[in-house]
Amino acid sequence: MSEPGRGPSRAAPPDAAPPDAAPPDAAPPDAAPPDAAPPDAAPRRAAPRRSWLDVRWRQFRNAPRPIVRAVSASLSVALVLAAGYLAYDVALSRGAALPGGDLRTLAIALYIAAVLGIGSLITYLVVPRPTGARGAAGRSGWSAALGLFAAVPIAYLVMVVAVQLIRPLLG
Repeated sequence: MSEPGRGPSRAAPPDAAPPDAAPPDAAPPDAAPPDAAPPDAAPRRAAPRRSWLDVRWRQFRNAPRPIVRAVSASLSVALVLAAGYLAYDVALSRGAALPGGDLRTLAIALYIAAVLGIGSLITYLVVPRPTGARGAAGRSGWSAALGLFAAVPIAYLVMVVAVQLIRPLLG
């Protein structure tokens, strides 16, 4: 049967809920949300605000594994090559007659290129690409780029420490 002004009606199945009824899985309107604490629980305090230093220290302590591997690879290469540069620099300053003469500027340029290249290569080999939806770990340019971005500041920082702090101690 149809009501006046509504057009023909269709018969509803006998087990259907009236159109204005709430869905069967909906919570009653006076119910608390499922993640709410029970009424007898103590109220939760807001997390305390951390200072800038606390936030950075927490990030340092909980660094992602790929970042740690990239920094470790570049740092180990930079330390070994900086030790070689320091030996070359000390030998030249003490009067050693090496072939080619004084090539310290070229040595620093080669040091930087080697740290960037070898650090990126090692990072490419030890850091897998993020698995994502496919779940297949492998190698990609992402790993090499991560190694390159980690190697740039490390190469310069290690060289500054070697030349400005350690070299004066060696005389």
